[in-house]
Amino acid sequence: MPASVSMSKLLSPPYYTSYTSLRRLPRHAVPARFARDPGGPRFAQPRSLRPSSRFAGSCHTGASSEISLAVDGGEGTSAGGYEDGGLPFVNLSSSIFQTELGLLKDDALPAPQKGSRGEDHLESTPAYPAAMNALYAAFFAGNATEHLWNFTWPAAVATLHQSLLPVAVLGFFTKLVVFIAGPLLGELVSSLPRIPVYRSLTVIQTAAHLVSASMIAHAFTMPRASTTMKLLLRPWFAMLVVSTAVDRLSCVSLGIIAERDFVVQLAGTGRPIALARANATLSRVDLICETAGASIFAFLLAKNDPLTCIKLSCLISLSALPVHIFMAGTMNRLADGVFDHSEQRSSHAASSFHIWRIVEEAWATIRQGWTEYISQPVLPASLAYVLICFNVALVPGALMTTFLIHHGTTPLVLGAFGVSSALMGILATFMTPSLVKELGLLKAGAAGIIAQSVLLSAAVLVYLTGSISRRGALFAFLGLIVVSRLGHMAYSVIGLQVVQTGNPMAKAKLIGATEVAVGSLAELGTMAVAMAARDVSGFGAVAVLSAAAVAAAACLYCGWLANPHRRSENALSALMTCE
Repeated sequence: MPASVSMSKLLSPPYYTSYTSLRRLPRHAVPARFARDPGGPRFAQPRSLRPSSRFAGSCHTGASSEISLAVDGGEGTSAGGYEDGGLPFVNLSSSIFQTELGLLKDDALPAPQKGSRGEDHLESTPAYPAAMNALYAAFFAGNATEHLWNFTWPAAVATLHQSLLPVAVLGFFTKLVVFIAGPLLGELVSSLPRIPVYRSLTVIQTAAHLVSASMIAHAFTMPRASTTMKLLLRPWFAMLVVSTAVDRLSCVSLGIIAERDFVVQLAGTGRPIALARANATLSRVDLICETAGASIFAFLLAKNDPLTCIKLSCLISLSALPVHIFMAGTMNRLADGVFDHSEQRSSHAASSFHIWRIVEEAWATIRQGWTEYISQPVLPASLAYVLICFNVALVPGALMTTFLIHHGTTPLVLGAFGVSSALMGILATFMTPSLVKELGLLKAGAAGIIAQSVLLSAAVLVYLTGSISRRGALFAFLGLIVVSRLGHMAYSVIGLQVVQTGNPMAKAKLIGATEVAVGSLAELGTMAVAMAARDVSGFGAVAVLSAAAVAAAACLYCGWLANPHRRSENALSALMTCE
């Protein structure tokens, strides 16, 4: 080998690829690798050919260097057959470099061992923690005003006439609209940019509050109706029905976006612990809002008349609107703009607005929603939730508020009932992880729904056997309902986790919207019974129906767990762990 040839020329890589080095060989030349001597290597490799410490790990894992020496076909070690002045050419097209470059890709990173601290930390950490906190703030701003309004308007309407019928009619038509339009909500939300839709819905909800408040204020300026039917046929009541339905549709849409889309995206794929914690936090935020709404309502009603409470509630809604809109934008910015675009392109062309085409597409969407809902693998858990929705009487809500006001209950008792119910729900969200740790996800859900069923049955028994006019019987009745909220919220958190993890993310909002529609159908049935009851004296029939529906939900869910063919849901029990 001539002395003028430098070592760098010996070790220089080919100009293009390994294919180039093969192309420069004579016709019959083949690359030959260094063969290992069975007795061990007799010559040490040059220092430049030894794997450095940086690549040692890769070499030991099987990414060995394919260092080849090009020789001519006859003389395996002769240098005279090479085109490049008789110099041997060392091909450094090593798989080490390919391995090292591959390690820079996310999908090539070695997965941590199951149960390792790294995996546990990944599963328990949201993909966008700061954006998740912004979602909590936006959720609080929206739900606080919603719960305050839900306590305020039934109290005001209940004072217009001594009957359950006005409140029941409002609830009936509201549930009917949600039942009809519910399956369309998920498809509509998925086909539009989510942040603009979210902000628009908050504005629509606040506007609906203002219209409803205006109608109720107008009703207080008019002479009282002598009969219930005269009150229901007045124009302001029709406008109140429309505005209440719009308010409820906006509320349902915001809930679907936040609980079925935003929280899942911000938690990240493959992070079940982070999703479970986010669900629990959203439940706590909602219950804190319920506590705040009940407290503010009790304070306002103790100091003012119902009409003044309505006006102050609208003022609070207007004050919270800028905060709600701002926090939604902040959430998207902290999440690197993942919500800037819609999840899917609209299925209908922008140039086609034929009314029949719109009707056909709406019907197709509704049919698809029902098909996906019925075919979901966790249908029994969802149906149990739907049966629980029949219970609209034995919960803090419009019917219970109307019943207590007509019963002569003081604002202090009304506020204490709402606050204690919300506090029980908050306590349930802290108890649920421990319950899941002891029993597993699915059995913990069964424990929650059974506890709710037993306590509500006891409350109905107290109502039917005792005189509610007595203070002791009334407090026992309300106390059992308050304690039942522990089981109700436990199953709500667990059931939501089961449905979220049991369905594909692409179908989550469509199935969720259909589930809300089916739940509204259940509430619709109870409201129809309340309309038939008309008077407060018929509240017992509504209470019995509510308790029976929860008992049926417990039987359905427990029967599902006892089914030996339940196989696909077994993996869900490991998705929610203790915080």
